[in-house]
This record gives sequence, C-alpha cells and structure tokens, in this order.
Amino acid sequence: MQQFDVVVIGAGAAGLFCAGIAGQRGLKVLVIDHAEKVAEKIRISGGGRCNFTNKEVAPANFLSENPHFCRSALAGYTPQDFIGLVERHGIAWHEKHKGQLFCDRRADDIIQMLLRECDAGQVTRWQPCAVKQVRQDFGDAGQGFELDTDQGTVRAHQVVVATGGLSIPKIGATDFGQKLAQQFGHTLVPLRPALVPLTFDADEWAPWSALSGIALPVDVSVSVESTGKRKQTSSVHFLEDLLLTHRGLSGPAVLQISSYWRPGQALSIDIAPQGSLADALKQAKTGSRRQLSSAWAQALPEGVPQRLAQTWLEQAAVALPALRADAPLAEMKDRDLEALGQSANAWSITPKGTEGYAKAEVTAGGVNTQELSSQTMESKKIPGLHFIGEVVDVTGWLGGYNFQWAWASAAACARSLVRSHP
Repeated sequence: MQQFDVVVIGAGAAGLFCAGIAGQRGLKVLVIDHAEKVAEKIRISGGGRCNFTNKEVAPANFLSENPHFCRSALAGYTPQDFIGLVERHGIAWHEKHKGQLFCDRRADDIIQMLLRECDAGQVTRWQPCAVKQVRQDFGDAGQGFELDTDQGTVRAHQVVVATGGLSIPKIGATDFGQKLAQQFGHTLVPLRPALVPLTFDADEWAPWSALSGIALPVDVSVSVESTGKRKQTSSVHFLEDLLLTHRGLSGPAVLQISSYWRPGQALSIDIAPQGSLADALKQAKTGSRRQLSSAWAQALPEGVPQRLAQTWLEQAAVALPALRADAPLAEMKDRDLEALGQSANAWSITPKGTEGYAKAEVTAGGVNTQELSSQTMESKKIPGLHFIGEVVDVTGWLGGYNFQWAWASAAACARSLVRSHP
C-alpha cells in the first residue's frame, strides 16, 4: 500500500494549486481526479481565456452564511501574489473592466502553469481515477486516512477535498466532496446554482422572448436578509449589462443577482438608471406636439433598443389603455406618465426559476464554515481533513473572485499541511 503525506481529491484550480505548494515545501503529495481532462472548468472559463482573478478583492465580494470566514485566507494570499506567479511563468494577461484579469492567449496557460508548479513539487497525479471510499486510519503510523481508489488503496496523513460543486455536470461536476463532508459528520449549507441565468413562466415571458439577444445596461436589485442573530433586510444592487433570452434573463447583471435571489422573490430592474423617466416625460409634455411613442423613445437611454422601447410601451398599455403609442403627449395625464416611467425605472418581475447547474458558473452553499478553521481550512471535527475552494460555503461574485478564493483557500491549506506534518 502506497503512503503519502497528503492526498488531494480534485485536480481543479484549488486542488492543483494546493498540491503544488505543499509538494514544493517538501511533502509527498498525490492528486486524484475522476475526470479524464485536467482542470476542465479552468479551460472553459472566461470565454476560454480564464478570468483568473480580480485586482480588487474584499470579503464583501463573497457570499457565505459566515461572511467573515474568508477574510483570513484572502489576506494571506492576494491577487497581487497570484499575478506575480502568472508573470514568473511568462503568461501575458490583460485587465478588462472592474478589475477583471484574463489571459491574453488562452485559459490553458493557467492549467499548464499549475501543472508545472506540481511538477516542481514532484506531485504524483492519478487521472482519471475515482476515489471509492475514504476512512480514518488509526494504525501504527498514527492518525491518518485510507482511500480506496481505482488504482488501489493508499494511505495519507492528511486529506484535502477540492472537488468543487455541481455546476456544469457535463464536464464531470459532482457533489462527492459534500457527501464526503457529511460522511465525516459535517453539516452543509444547502446547495443551489449561482451565477446562473433566470427563467420565467412561458406565458408571462412570451411578449419578451421575441427580443432575445438584446442587451442593455441596467441596475438590478433584490432584497436580502442578513445572517446572524439580528435579522436585517437590505438591498443588493448590481450595475451591469442585462441580456434578454428566449426563456428569461441573463448577462452579468442577472448572473450577479442570481446568487442572492431566492425562489418567489421579485427582482427590481431599472432599465434607465441615469434618472427618472417619469420626470423626463412630464418635462417634455409642455407645448409638445409629439406622440407618446416618440417622447418615450427620446426619454430612454441611448442603450435601449427601439424594439424594446416599443414592446415596453405595448405592455404598459395593457394595464393602462391611455398609454397608446399614438396618443398626443400633451394630452397625457401626469399619473399615467408616472406609471409608465416607474414601470421602467423599477421593473418588478418574479423569476420562476434558474437554468440550473447545467448553466450555473458556480455552486453556492457547501461545507458549513463554522466547522472549519478559517486559517487552515482544516475540519474542526476530523483532524487532518481539509476542505478548499468551491466545496466550501464561500461563493464569489462574477469577475474572477471565485478563482481568487480557490488560490487563497488552497494557499492557506497548503501552509498548514506543512506546519502540521508529523
């Protein structure tokens, strides 16, 4: 039976990074992954160029039942640290809006960098190879673990679970890590798709489905209830682009808000966040000879396509017949113009659901952070058992934050593996 200091389950971003650091610090490390291709989620990320981090990362960019848990790891390994590693490997990168960093060439550059880091640490990698069972081992070597795998049984002093979540099952995503956590007595924050498009009832969405492909900047918000003893309700806002689809809404604005949205909640979407449309319509009313349709089109921001403006007016007229497109603006009542403007500045719409894990970029929820050390990612229940990356109840915003959590949690874990090695 082969003996290792550390077995890392999962050859994704967090798992490979943790293995490379631990190996280079003198530990004998084995990485196991059931998938045929290494780090496929990195390969498809960022449109194939991998949004590998964000220059501005703070705990406020992450969701968790324990919002302070991520602080220590993020402070211990920063975006600047990872940028330094990328540059040492000669990988060219560029910055897009809001601090998002991408590879100039392709995401595979990051994968090859992680594999080189593992090679530098003489890390052993078994892939594809499934882990069938993990159990504690209290043999002569002291407390550790035995793992039954497709390549036989191995022993390890410490185990790191870096298996991600359920997002994008076609590339091999499973809930193996979450089930393993439960096997060892851990509780889970319920899993749900995050950074995912939202869908609507087909009949309700019918007027908008013909506008599929239209994108525009919006301010989208949803009410959230804080965790902790004192429950407080606040509103989370994102000013990003919205994309209309055949089934509902997508684009960065909706992906961001989806992580906070809960079934049954209404979203508030402002398609003209630069100001009050009702005020603009009422100001244009004095002495105007225009029809409502032309005044409405002029009041809307330049980014709102004409087809959307027209459909909006048609839908508003269903509830308020006075809002006819050919109605003279000068004859419109202020209360009707107020209603029309408000419908676009505070569009209230309730999604039916999401596109699910097949389209979700990440899985929210996971191993309860109250049961892990924020400094080491080690289980408070089972010494030597660690959880890192997406398997943990820490979910980042869109824009490189989830990769930064992978690097930071992996680095914190790797350092602790070395310190606690017998």
